[in-house]
Amino acid sequence: MDLQRHPNRRPTRRRFTLTALAALGSAALPAGAATPAAAACAPLLRHRFPRLQDEAPQDLCQFAGKVLLVVNTASYCGFTRQYEGLEALFAKYSARGLVILGFPSNDFGQQEPGSAKQIADLCFNTYGVKFPMFAKTVVKGAGRNAFYAQLAAATKDVPQWNFHKYLIARDGQTVRSFASAVE
Repeated sequence: MDLQRHPNRRPTRRRFTLTALAALGSAALPAGAATPAAAACAPLLRHRFPRLQDEAPQDLCQFAGKVLLVVNTASYCGFTRQYEGLEALFAKYSARGLVILGFPSNDFGQQEPGSAKQIADLCFNTYGVKFPMFAKTVVKGAGRNAFYAQLAAATKDVPQWNFHKYLIARDGQTVRSFASAVE
């Protein structure tokens, strides 16, 4: 992955770039590319989760053919400020097929103790998050949700903390994993 260092940040922090996203496939985010009409839902995306703000069930197959950045989030974490960068990335590349999927989790340091309303208030009102956010879930251990189990199996990497990221290519099969410090 070609990750670029930001000049105003400590050198240990890395940021996603268009090049990093494009490295997932020959057409990860080409300008003007349309989502393939015949894009079948990959097995990895065959899951339903309640939406954060109203618990309406959301089928992940609606994102088939898009580049997905899946992030386990927490409201009271040193990485919570990453919401700003994630929203900026979503705003910049959503028209080209990037979708960020946020999964709040209380698995690490009990840093997401709040209710759905409290989490939604922080995401939408404090950070202006517009990308899809789902209800609080488990992302590690034996009780983790099936989607995260598949992501871990595909990458041989499990979240070690909040704001761990999985990047899924348009094919719904190619998956890369990024540690929490990667912005």
